[in-house]
Amino acid sequence: MPSPKFRWLLAKELRELLASRAYWLLLLLIGPLVGHGFITAVDLYAEASGIGGGPAALPQGLSPLEGMLVPTFGAYDLAVTLLFPFVAIRLIAAEKESGALKLLLQFPASLGLMLAAKGVVLMLGWLLAWLPGLLAVLLWQAYGGHLSGPEVFNLLLGHLLRMMLSGGVAVAAAAIAEGAASAAIVTLGFTLGTWALDFIATGRGGWLAALAAYTPTAALRFFEQGLLRLTTVVALLALAVAGFALAAVWLHTGRRLRTRLLGSLAVVIAAAATIGLGSLSRASWDVSESRRNSFPRADEAALRQIREPLRITIFLAAEDPRLMDFERSILNQLRRILPRVEVDYAAQSRTGLFEGAEERYGEIWYELGGRRVMSRSTTAPIVLEQLYQLAGVSPPAPADEPAFPGYPLAKHPTYANWIFYGLWPSAVIFVWWLTRHRRR
Repeated sequence: MPSPKFRWLLAKELRELLASRAYWLLLLLIGPLVGHGFITAVDLYAEASGIGGGPAALPQGLSPLEGMLVPTFGAYDLAVTLLFPFVAIRLIAAEKESGALKLLLQFPASLGLMLAAKGVVLMLGWLLAWLPGLLAVLLWQAYGGHLSGPEVFNLLLGHLLRMMLSGGVAVAAAAIAEGAASAAIVTLGFTLGTWALDFIATGRGGWLAALAAYTPTAALRFFEQGLLRLTTVVALLALAVAGFALAAVWLHTGRRLRTRLLGSLAVVIAAAATIGLGSLSRASWDVSESRRNSFPRADEAALRQIREPLRITIFLAAEDPRLMDFERSILNQLRRILPRVEVDYAAQSRTGLFEGAEERYGEIWYELGGRRVMSRSTTAPIVLEQLYQLAGVSPPAPADEPAFPGYPLAKHPTYANWIFYGLWPSAVIFVWWLTRHRRR
């Protein structure tokens, strides 16, 4: 049972959250944002399923995870980037600007307990904002759509961790900056910096690519692909906790600047050490129903016999579609199976427009135990056959694995417009008016 002090802090932070106009604006906008993503996704899904007499796509290519869940919950990625930080910043900045923080520091509860209460309330507020997304899931099932439980829970976990990271960054920025405006700029700068890092690291490899794998966009991408990676979960949790720890260091108004800087350095070192230890683990689980992140089970068993490091040199530009296909269908799977995979991106440009005439452009070299082989194929069966020959491993016998059936759904999103564009905003405005009237 929570202590009376913690319950009092929770009640106080909940009242602060409900008094925040930024939070009510978030709730007001999240419904239409989710609704737009859901309605567009269902219409496109129905079109691919052959609604209206049109040609239907192959059923194996129709996955609810990619076709409905990811576009619908993509609205939450937008909201947690542009709207949610203002909600988290207000919980800190309002107390600093009004002088209430000095009174709270005299309360017989630790600063860590106060920040924990803020974190819990922010999570509760974010879960309430999930209602439009859950309504979209219920509508999809009402239309007769299929859903896989592991895919849904994995995607929700990714968005929850994304929110915790955004909240940690916003709280830390609010504690360090002088005012709410400065904290918002710092938070936005952090977001833009991660976008730039993700863009620069594309197709480069090395430490830059390893660092970019922990940016919010790249981390969420794994969950959207139906992949649960232990290292990603550890990194997001470590960064979120580090944000609140930095806030605890800087909210002690009586401490000297040198003490705060040393405390901040200790937090950064602890977070980096945690992420570094977590990156040593290769534990990951493919929860996608189509096993899109895995080779056939027989091939995975054969690949596990390879113990030597595999070095891959790729002469493909970062924006070449062949490189994207190779990374998605081969490279990511090899990293999950083999003990060590080193990748060298040898192309000199991002587009490959000025390398098309080069004789080596398009080549992919595999080196294992001093032996090398070259291929231009990005097709998994061909690449696996060459790897077996290079490693001296007997290829597995062909096995009949059940193919992903796909789940066509030729339905229009009926009633969705009324729910997301009418009912949800009206309900939010009414509840906001009711809470405001009760406060008065």
